Amino acid sequence: MYTQAMDLMAREAKPKVVKSAEDLQREEAFEARIDAGDFIEAKDWMPDHYRKTLVRQISQHAHSEIVGMLPEGNWITRAPTLKRKAILLAKVQDEGGHGLYLYAAAETLGTSRDEMTEALLSGKAKYSSIFNYPTLTWADIGVIGWLVDGAAIMNQVPLCRCSYAPYARAMIRVCREESFHQRQGYESLLTMMTHGTAAQKAMVQDAVNRWWWPSLMMFGPADKDSPNSEQSMRWGIKRVTNDQLRQKFVDATIPQAEILGVTVPDPALKWNAARDSYDFGEIDWAEFWRVVGGEGPCNRERLAARNKAWDDGAWVRDAALAHARKQAVKQEAA
Repeated sequence: MYTQAMDLMAREAKPKVVKSAEDLQREEAFEARIDAGDFIEAKDWMPDHYRKTLVRQISQHAHSEIVGMLPEGNWITRAPTLKRKAILLAKVQDEGGHGLYLYAAAETLGTSRDEMTEALLSGKAKYSSIFNYPTLTWADIGVIGWLVDGAAIMNQVPLCRCSYAPYARAMIRVCREESFHQRQGYESLLTMMTHGTAAQKAMVQDAVNRWWWPSLMMFGPADKDSPNSEQSMRWGIKRVTNDQLRQKFVDATIPQAEILGVTVPDPALKWNAARDSYDFGEIDWAEFWRVVGGEGPCNRERLAARNKAWDDGAWVRDAALAHARKQAVKQEAA
């Protein structure tokens, strides 16, 4: 879902590094392991760029899970029934857990939780652009489950085979829970479209209209504008290209939309029998880069919310550190 960071790296200059003979030998052995399909563990030698790429991708993924709690958490107190509230609470809690799994996976690469948190709160680190859009109605919650989590699953299932083993292992559990999120979102929409009023059905269609294109943007820029994808695929970090994943998502989602009785806001959408896939319109890449660059509808609001949560939780962190110091003193005295 949330791995647009590797595509943004193309915009940054990379310094040239002179490698020693020993490093070249290690790199050759590393490449041989990748070619053989081996998994790389945290204590194994790896090229610096491989490590940095993973830190960037995994930490952004973790940030996205944490920031992703905000648009849905906004509706916990306004859920229409106790059942829907309990489901939404469980889902938001799951997203927090996903963030913790992923922060832990990133820490195995030598970065720290404090460094990653500081990068997020300062605005230096990115998170998925999808979370910079507002949730205006209850139907948005169902559409996020169906489209956003559906796109996440399409993106994340290949990551279960990522060459970096700690990331791959974390993704197995994340994908299982994301599958539940997608199903509950679709079920919520199906209930509204089957038993809802005309106003509720219109609300669902409006939500689909607003979330369709941002969901397609979740897969990152077009392959021609994503030069880092080639190296990431060479290393087995990434298994499928952005455009391939986007096409799979469209092909899987349109039949579901037909069952729901909603349409997607794309007049260019049509079935292509020759390709056995749907043709679809051009994404507004100017909007994509504008939102990624911090100018989306909710960028500032999301960052402000995370900073407020960090400041409000300072007393908890201080208390935990004080307790840890006290326990350490007791252990030394024993």
